[in-house]
Amino acid sequence: MSDDHTHVQEFFSARAADWDRRFPDDGPAYAAAVAELGLREGDRVLDAGCGTGRALTPLRAAVGPTGVVVGADLTPAMLEAAVAAGRDRDGRLLLADVTALPLRSRSLDAVFGAGLISHLPEPAENLRELARVVRPGGVLALFHPIGRAALAARQGRQITPEDLRAEANLRPLLAGSGWHMTSYTDEAARFLALAVREL
Repeated sequence: MSDDHTHVQEFFSARAADWDRRFPDDGPAYAAAVAELGLREGDRVLDAGCGTGRALTPLRAAVGPTGVVVGADLTPAMLEAAVAAGRDRDGRLLLADVTALPLRSRSLDAVFGAGLISHLPEPAENLRELARVVRPGGVLALFHPIGRAALAARQGRQITPEDLRAEANLRPLLAGSGWHMTSYTDEAARFLALAVREL
């Protein structure tokens, strides 16, 4: 396992048990972001880096009982917290590295990634892996329940020009990874970038 993966596991393992209690008001933001994916009954969707599974319930509601919802995460403790919260009823939980997914190419209609991009060790390569498992025309949502400035303030830091989530950086990063950005929102209440898998 790479140092990046070890660091991610250590960071989230230490916070898994009380993660949902630390951010109790994020539910509506998750539901609103999922709604913007435009999922339909029967669609197949991955929550990449699902953590405690807060997106699984709105994803299940969007795709209905005939759809497929998979939540993949690298950290066992986060998946255990998802099970403890009962979110495993809304999707299949998979202990997996989203940088090397055990999924067939073009097998999904959409990927939802909450807080994901800052934890990808090789963002361009890793976004290509997400593109691999999504059909042409499928959708990617990169989401955070607060915007970049609010997140930086919470973490006691400043936004830098190198921030991957800045539109000027994210748009070409996605374009070089098989995605076409279709919308970008960065406001206090949320960050959401939507992209379509190129043909």
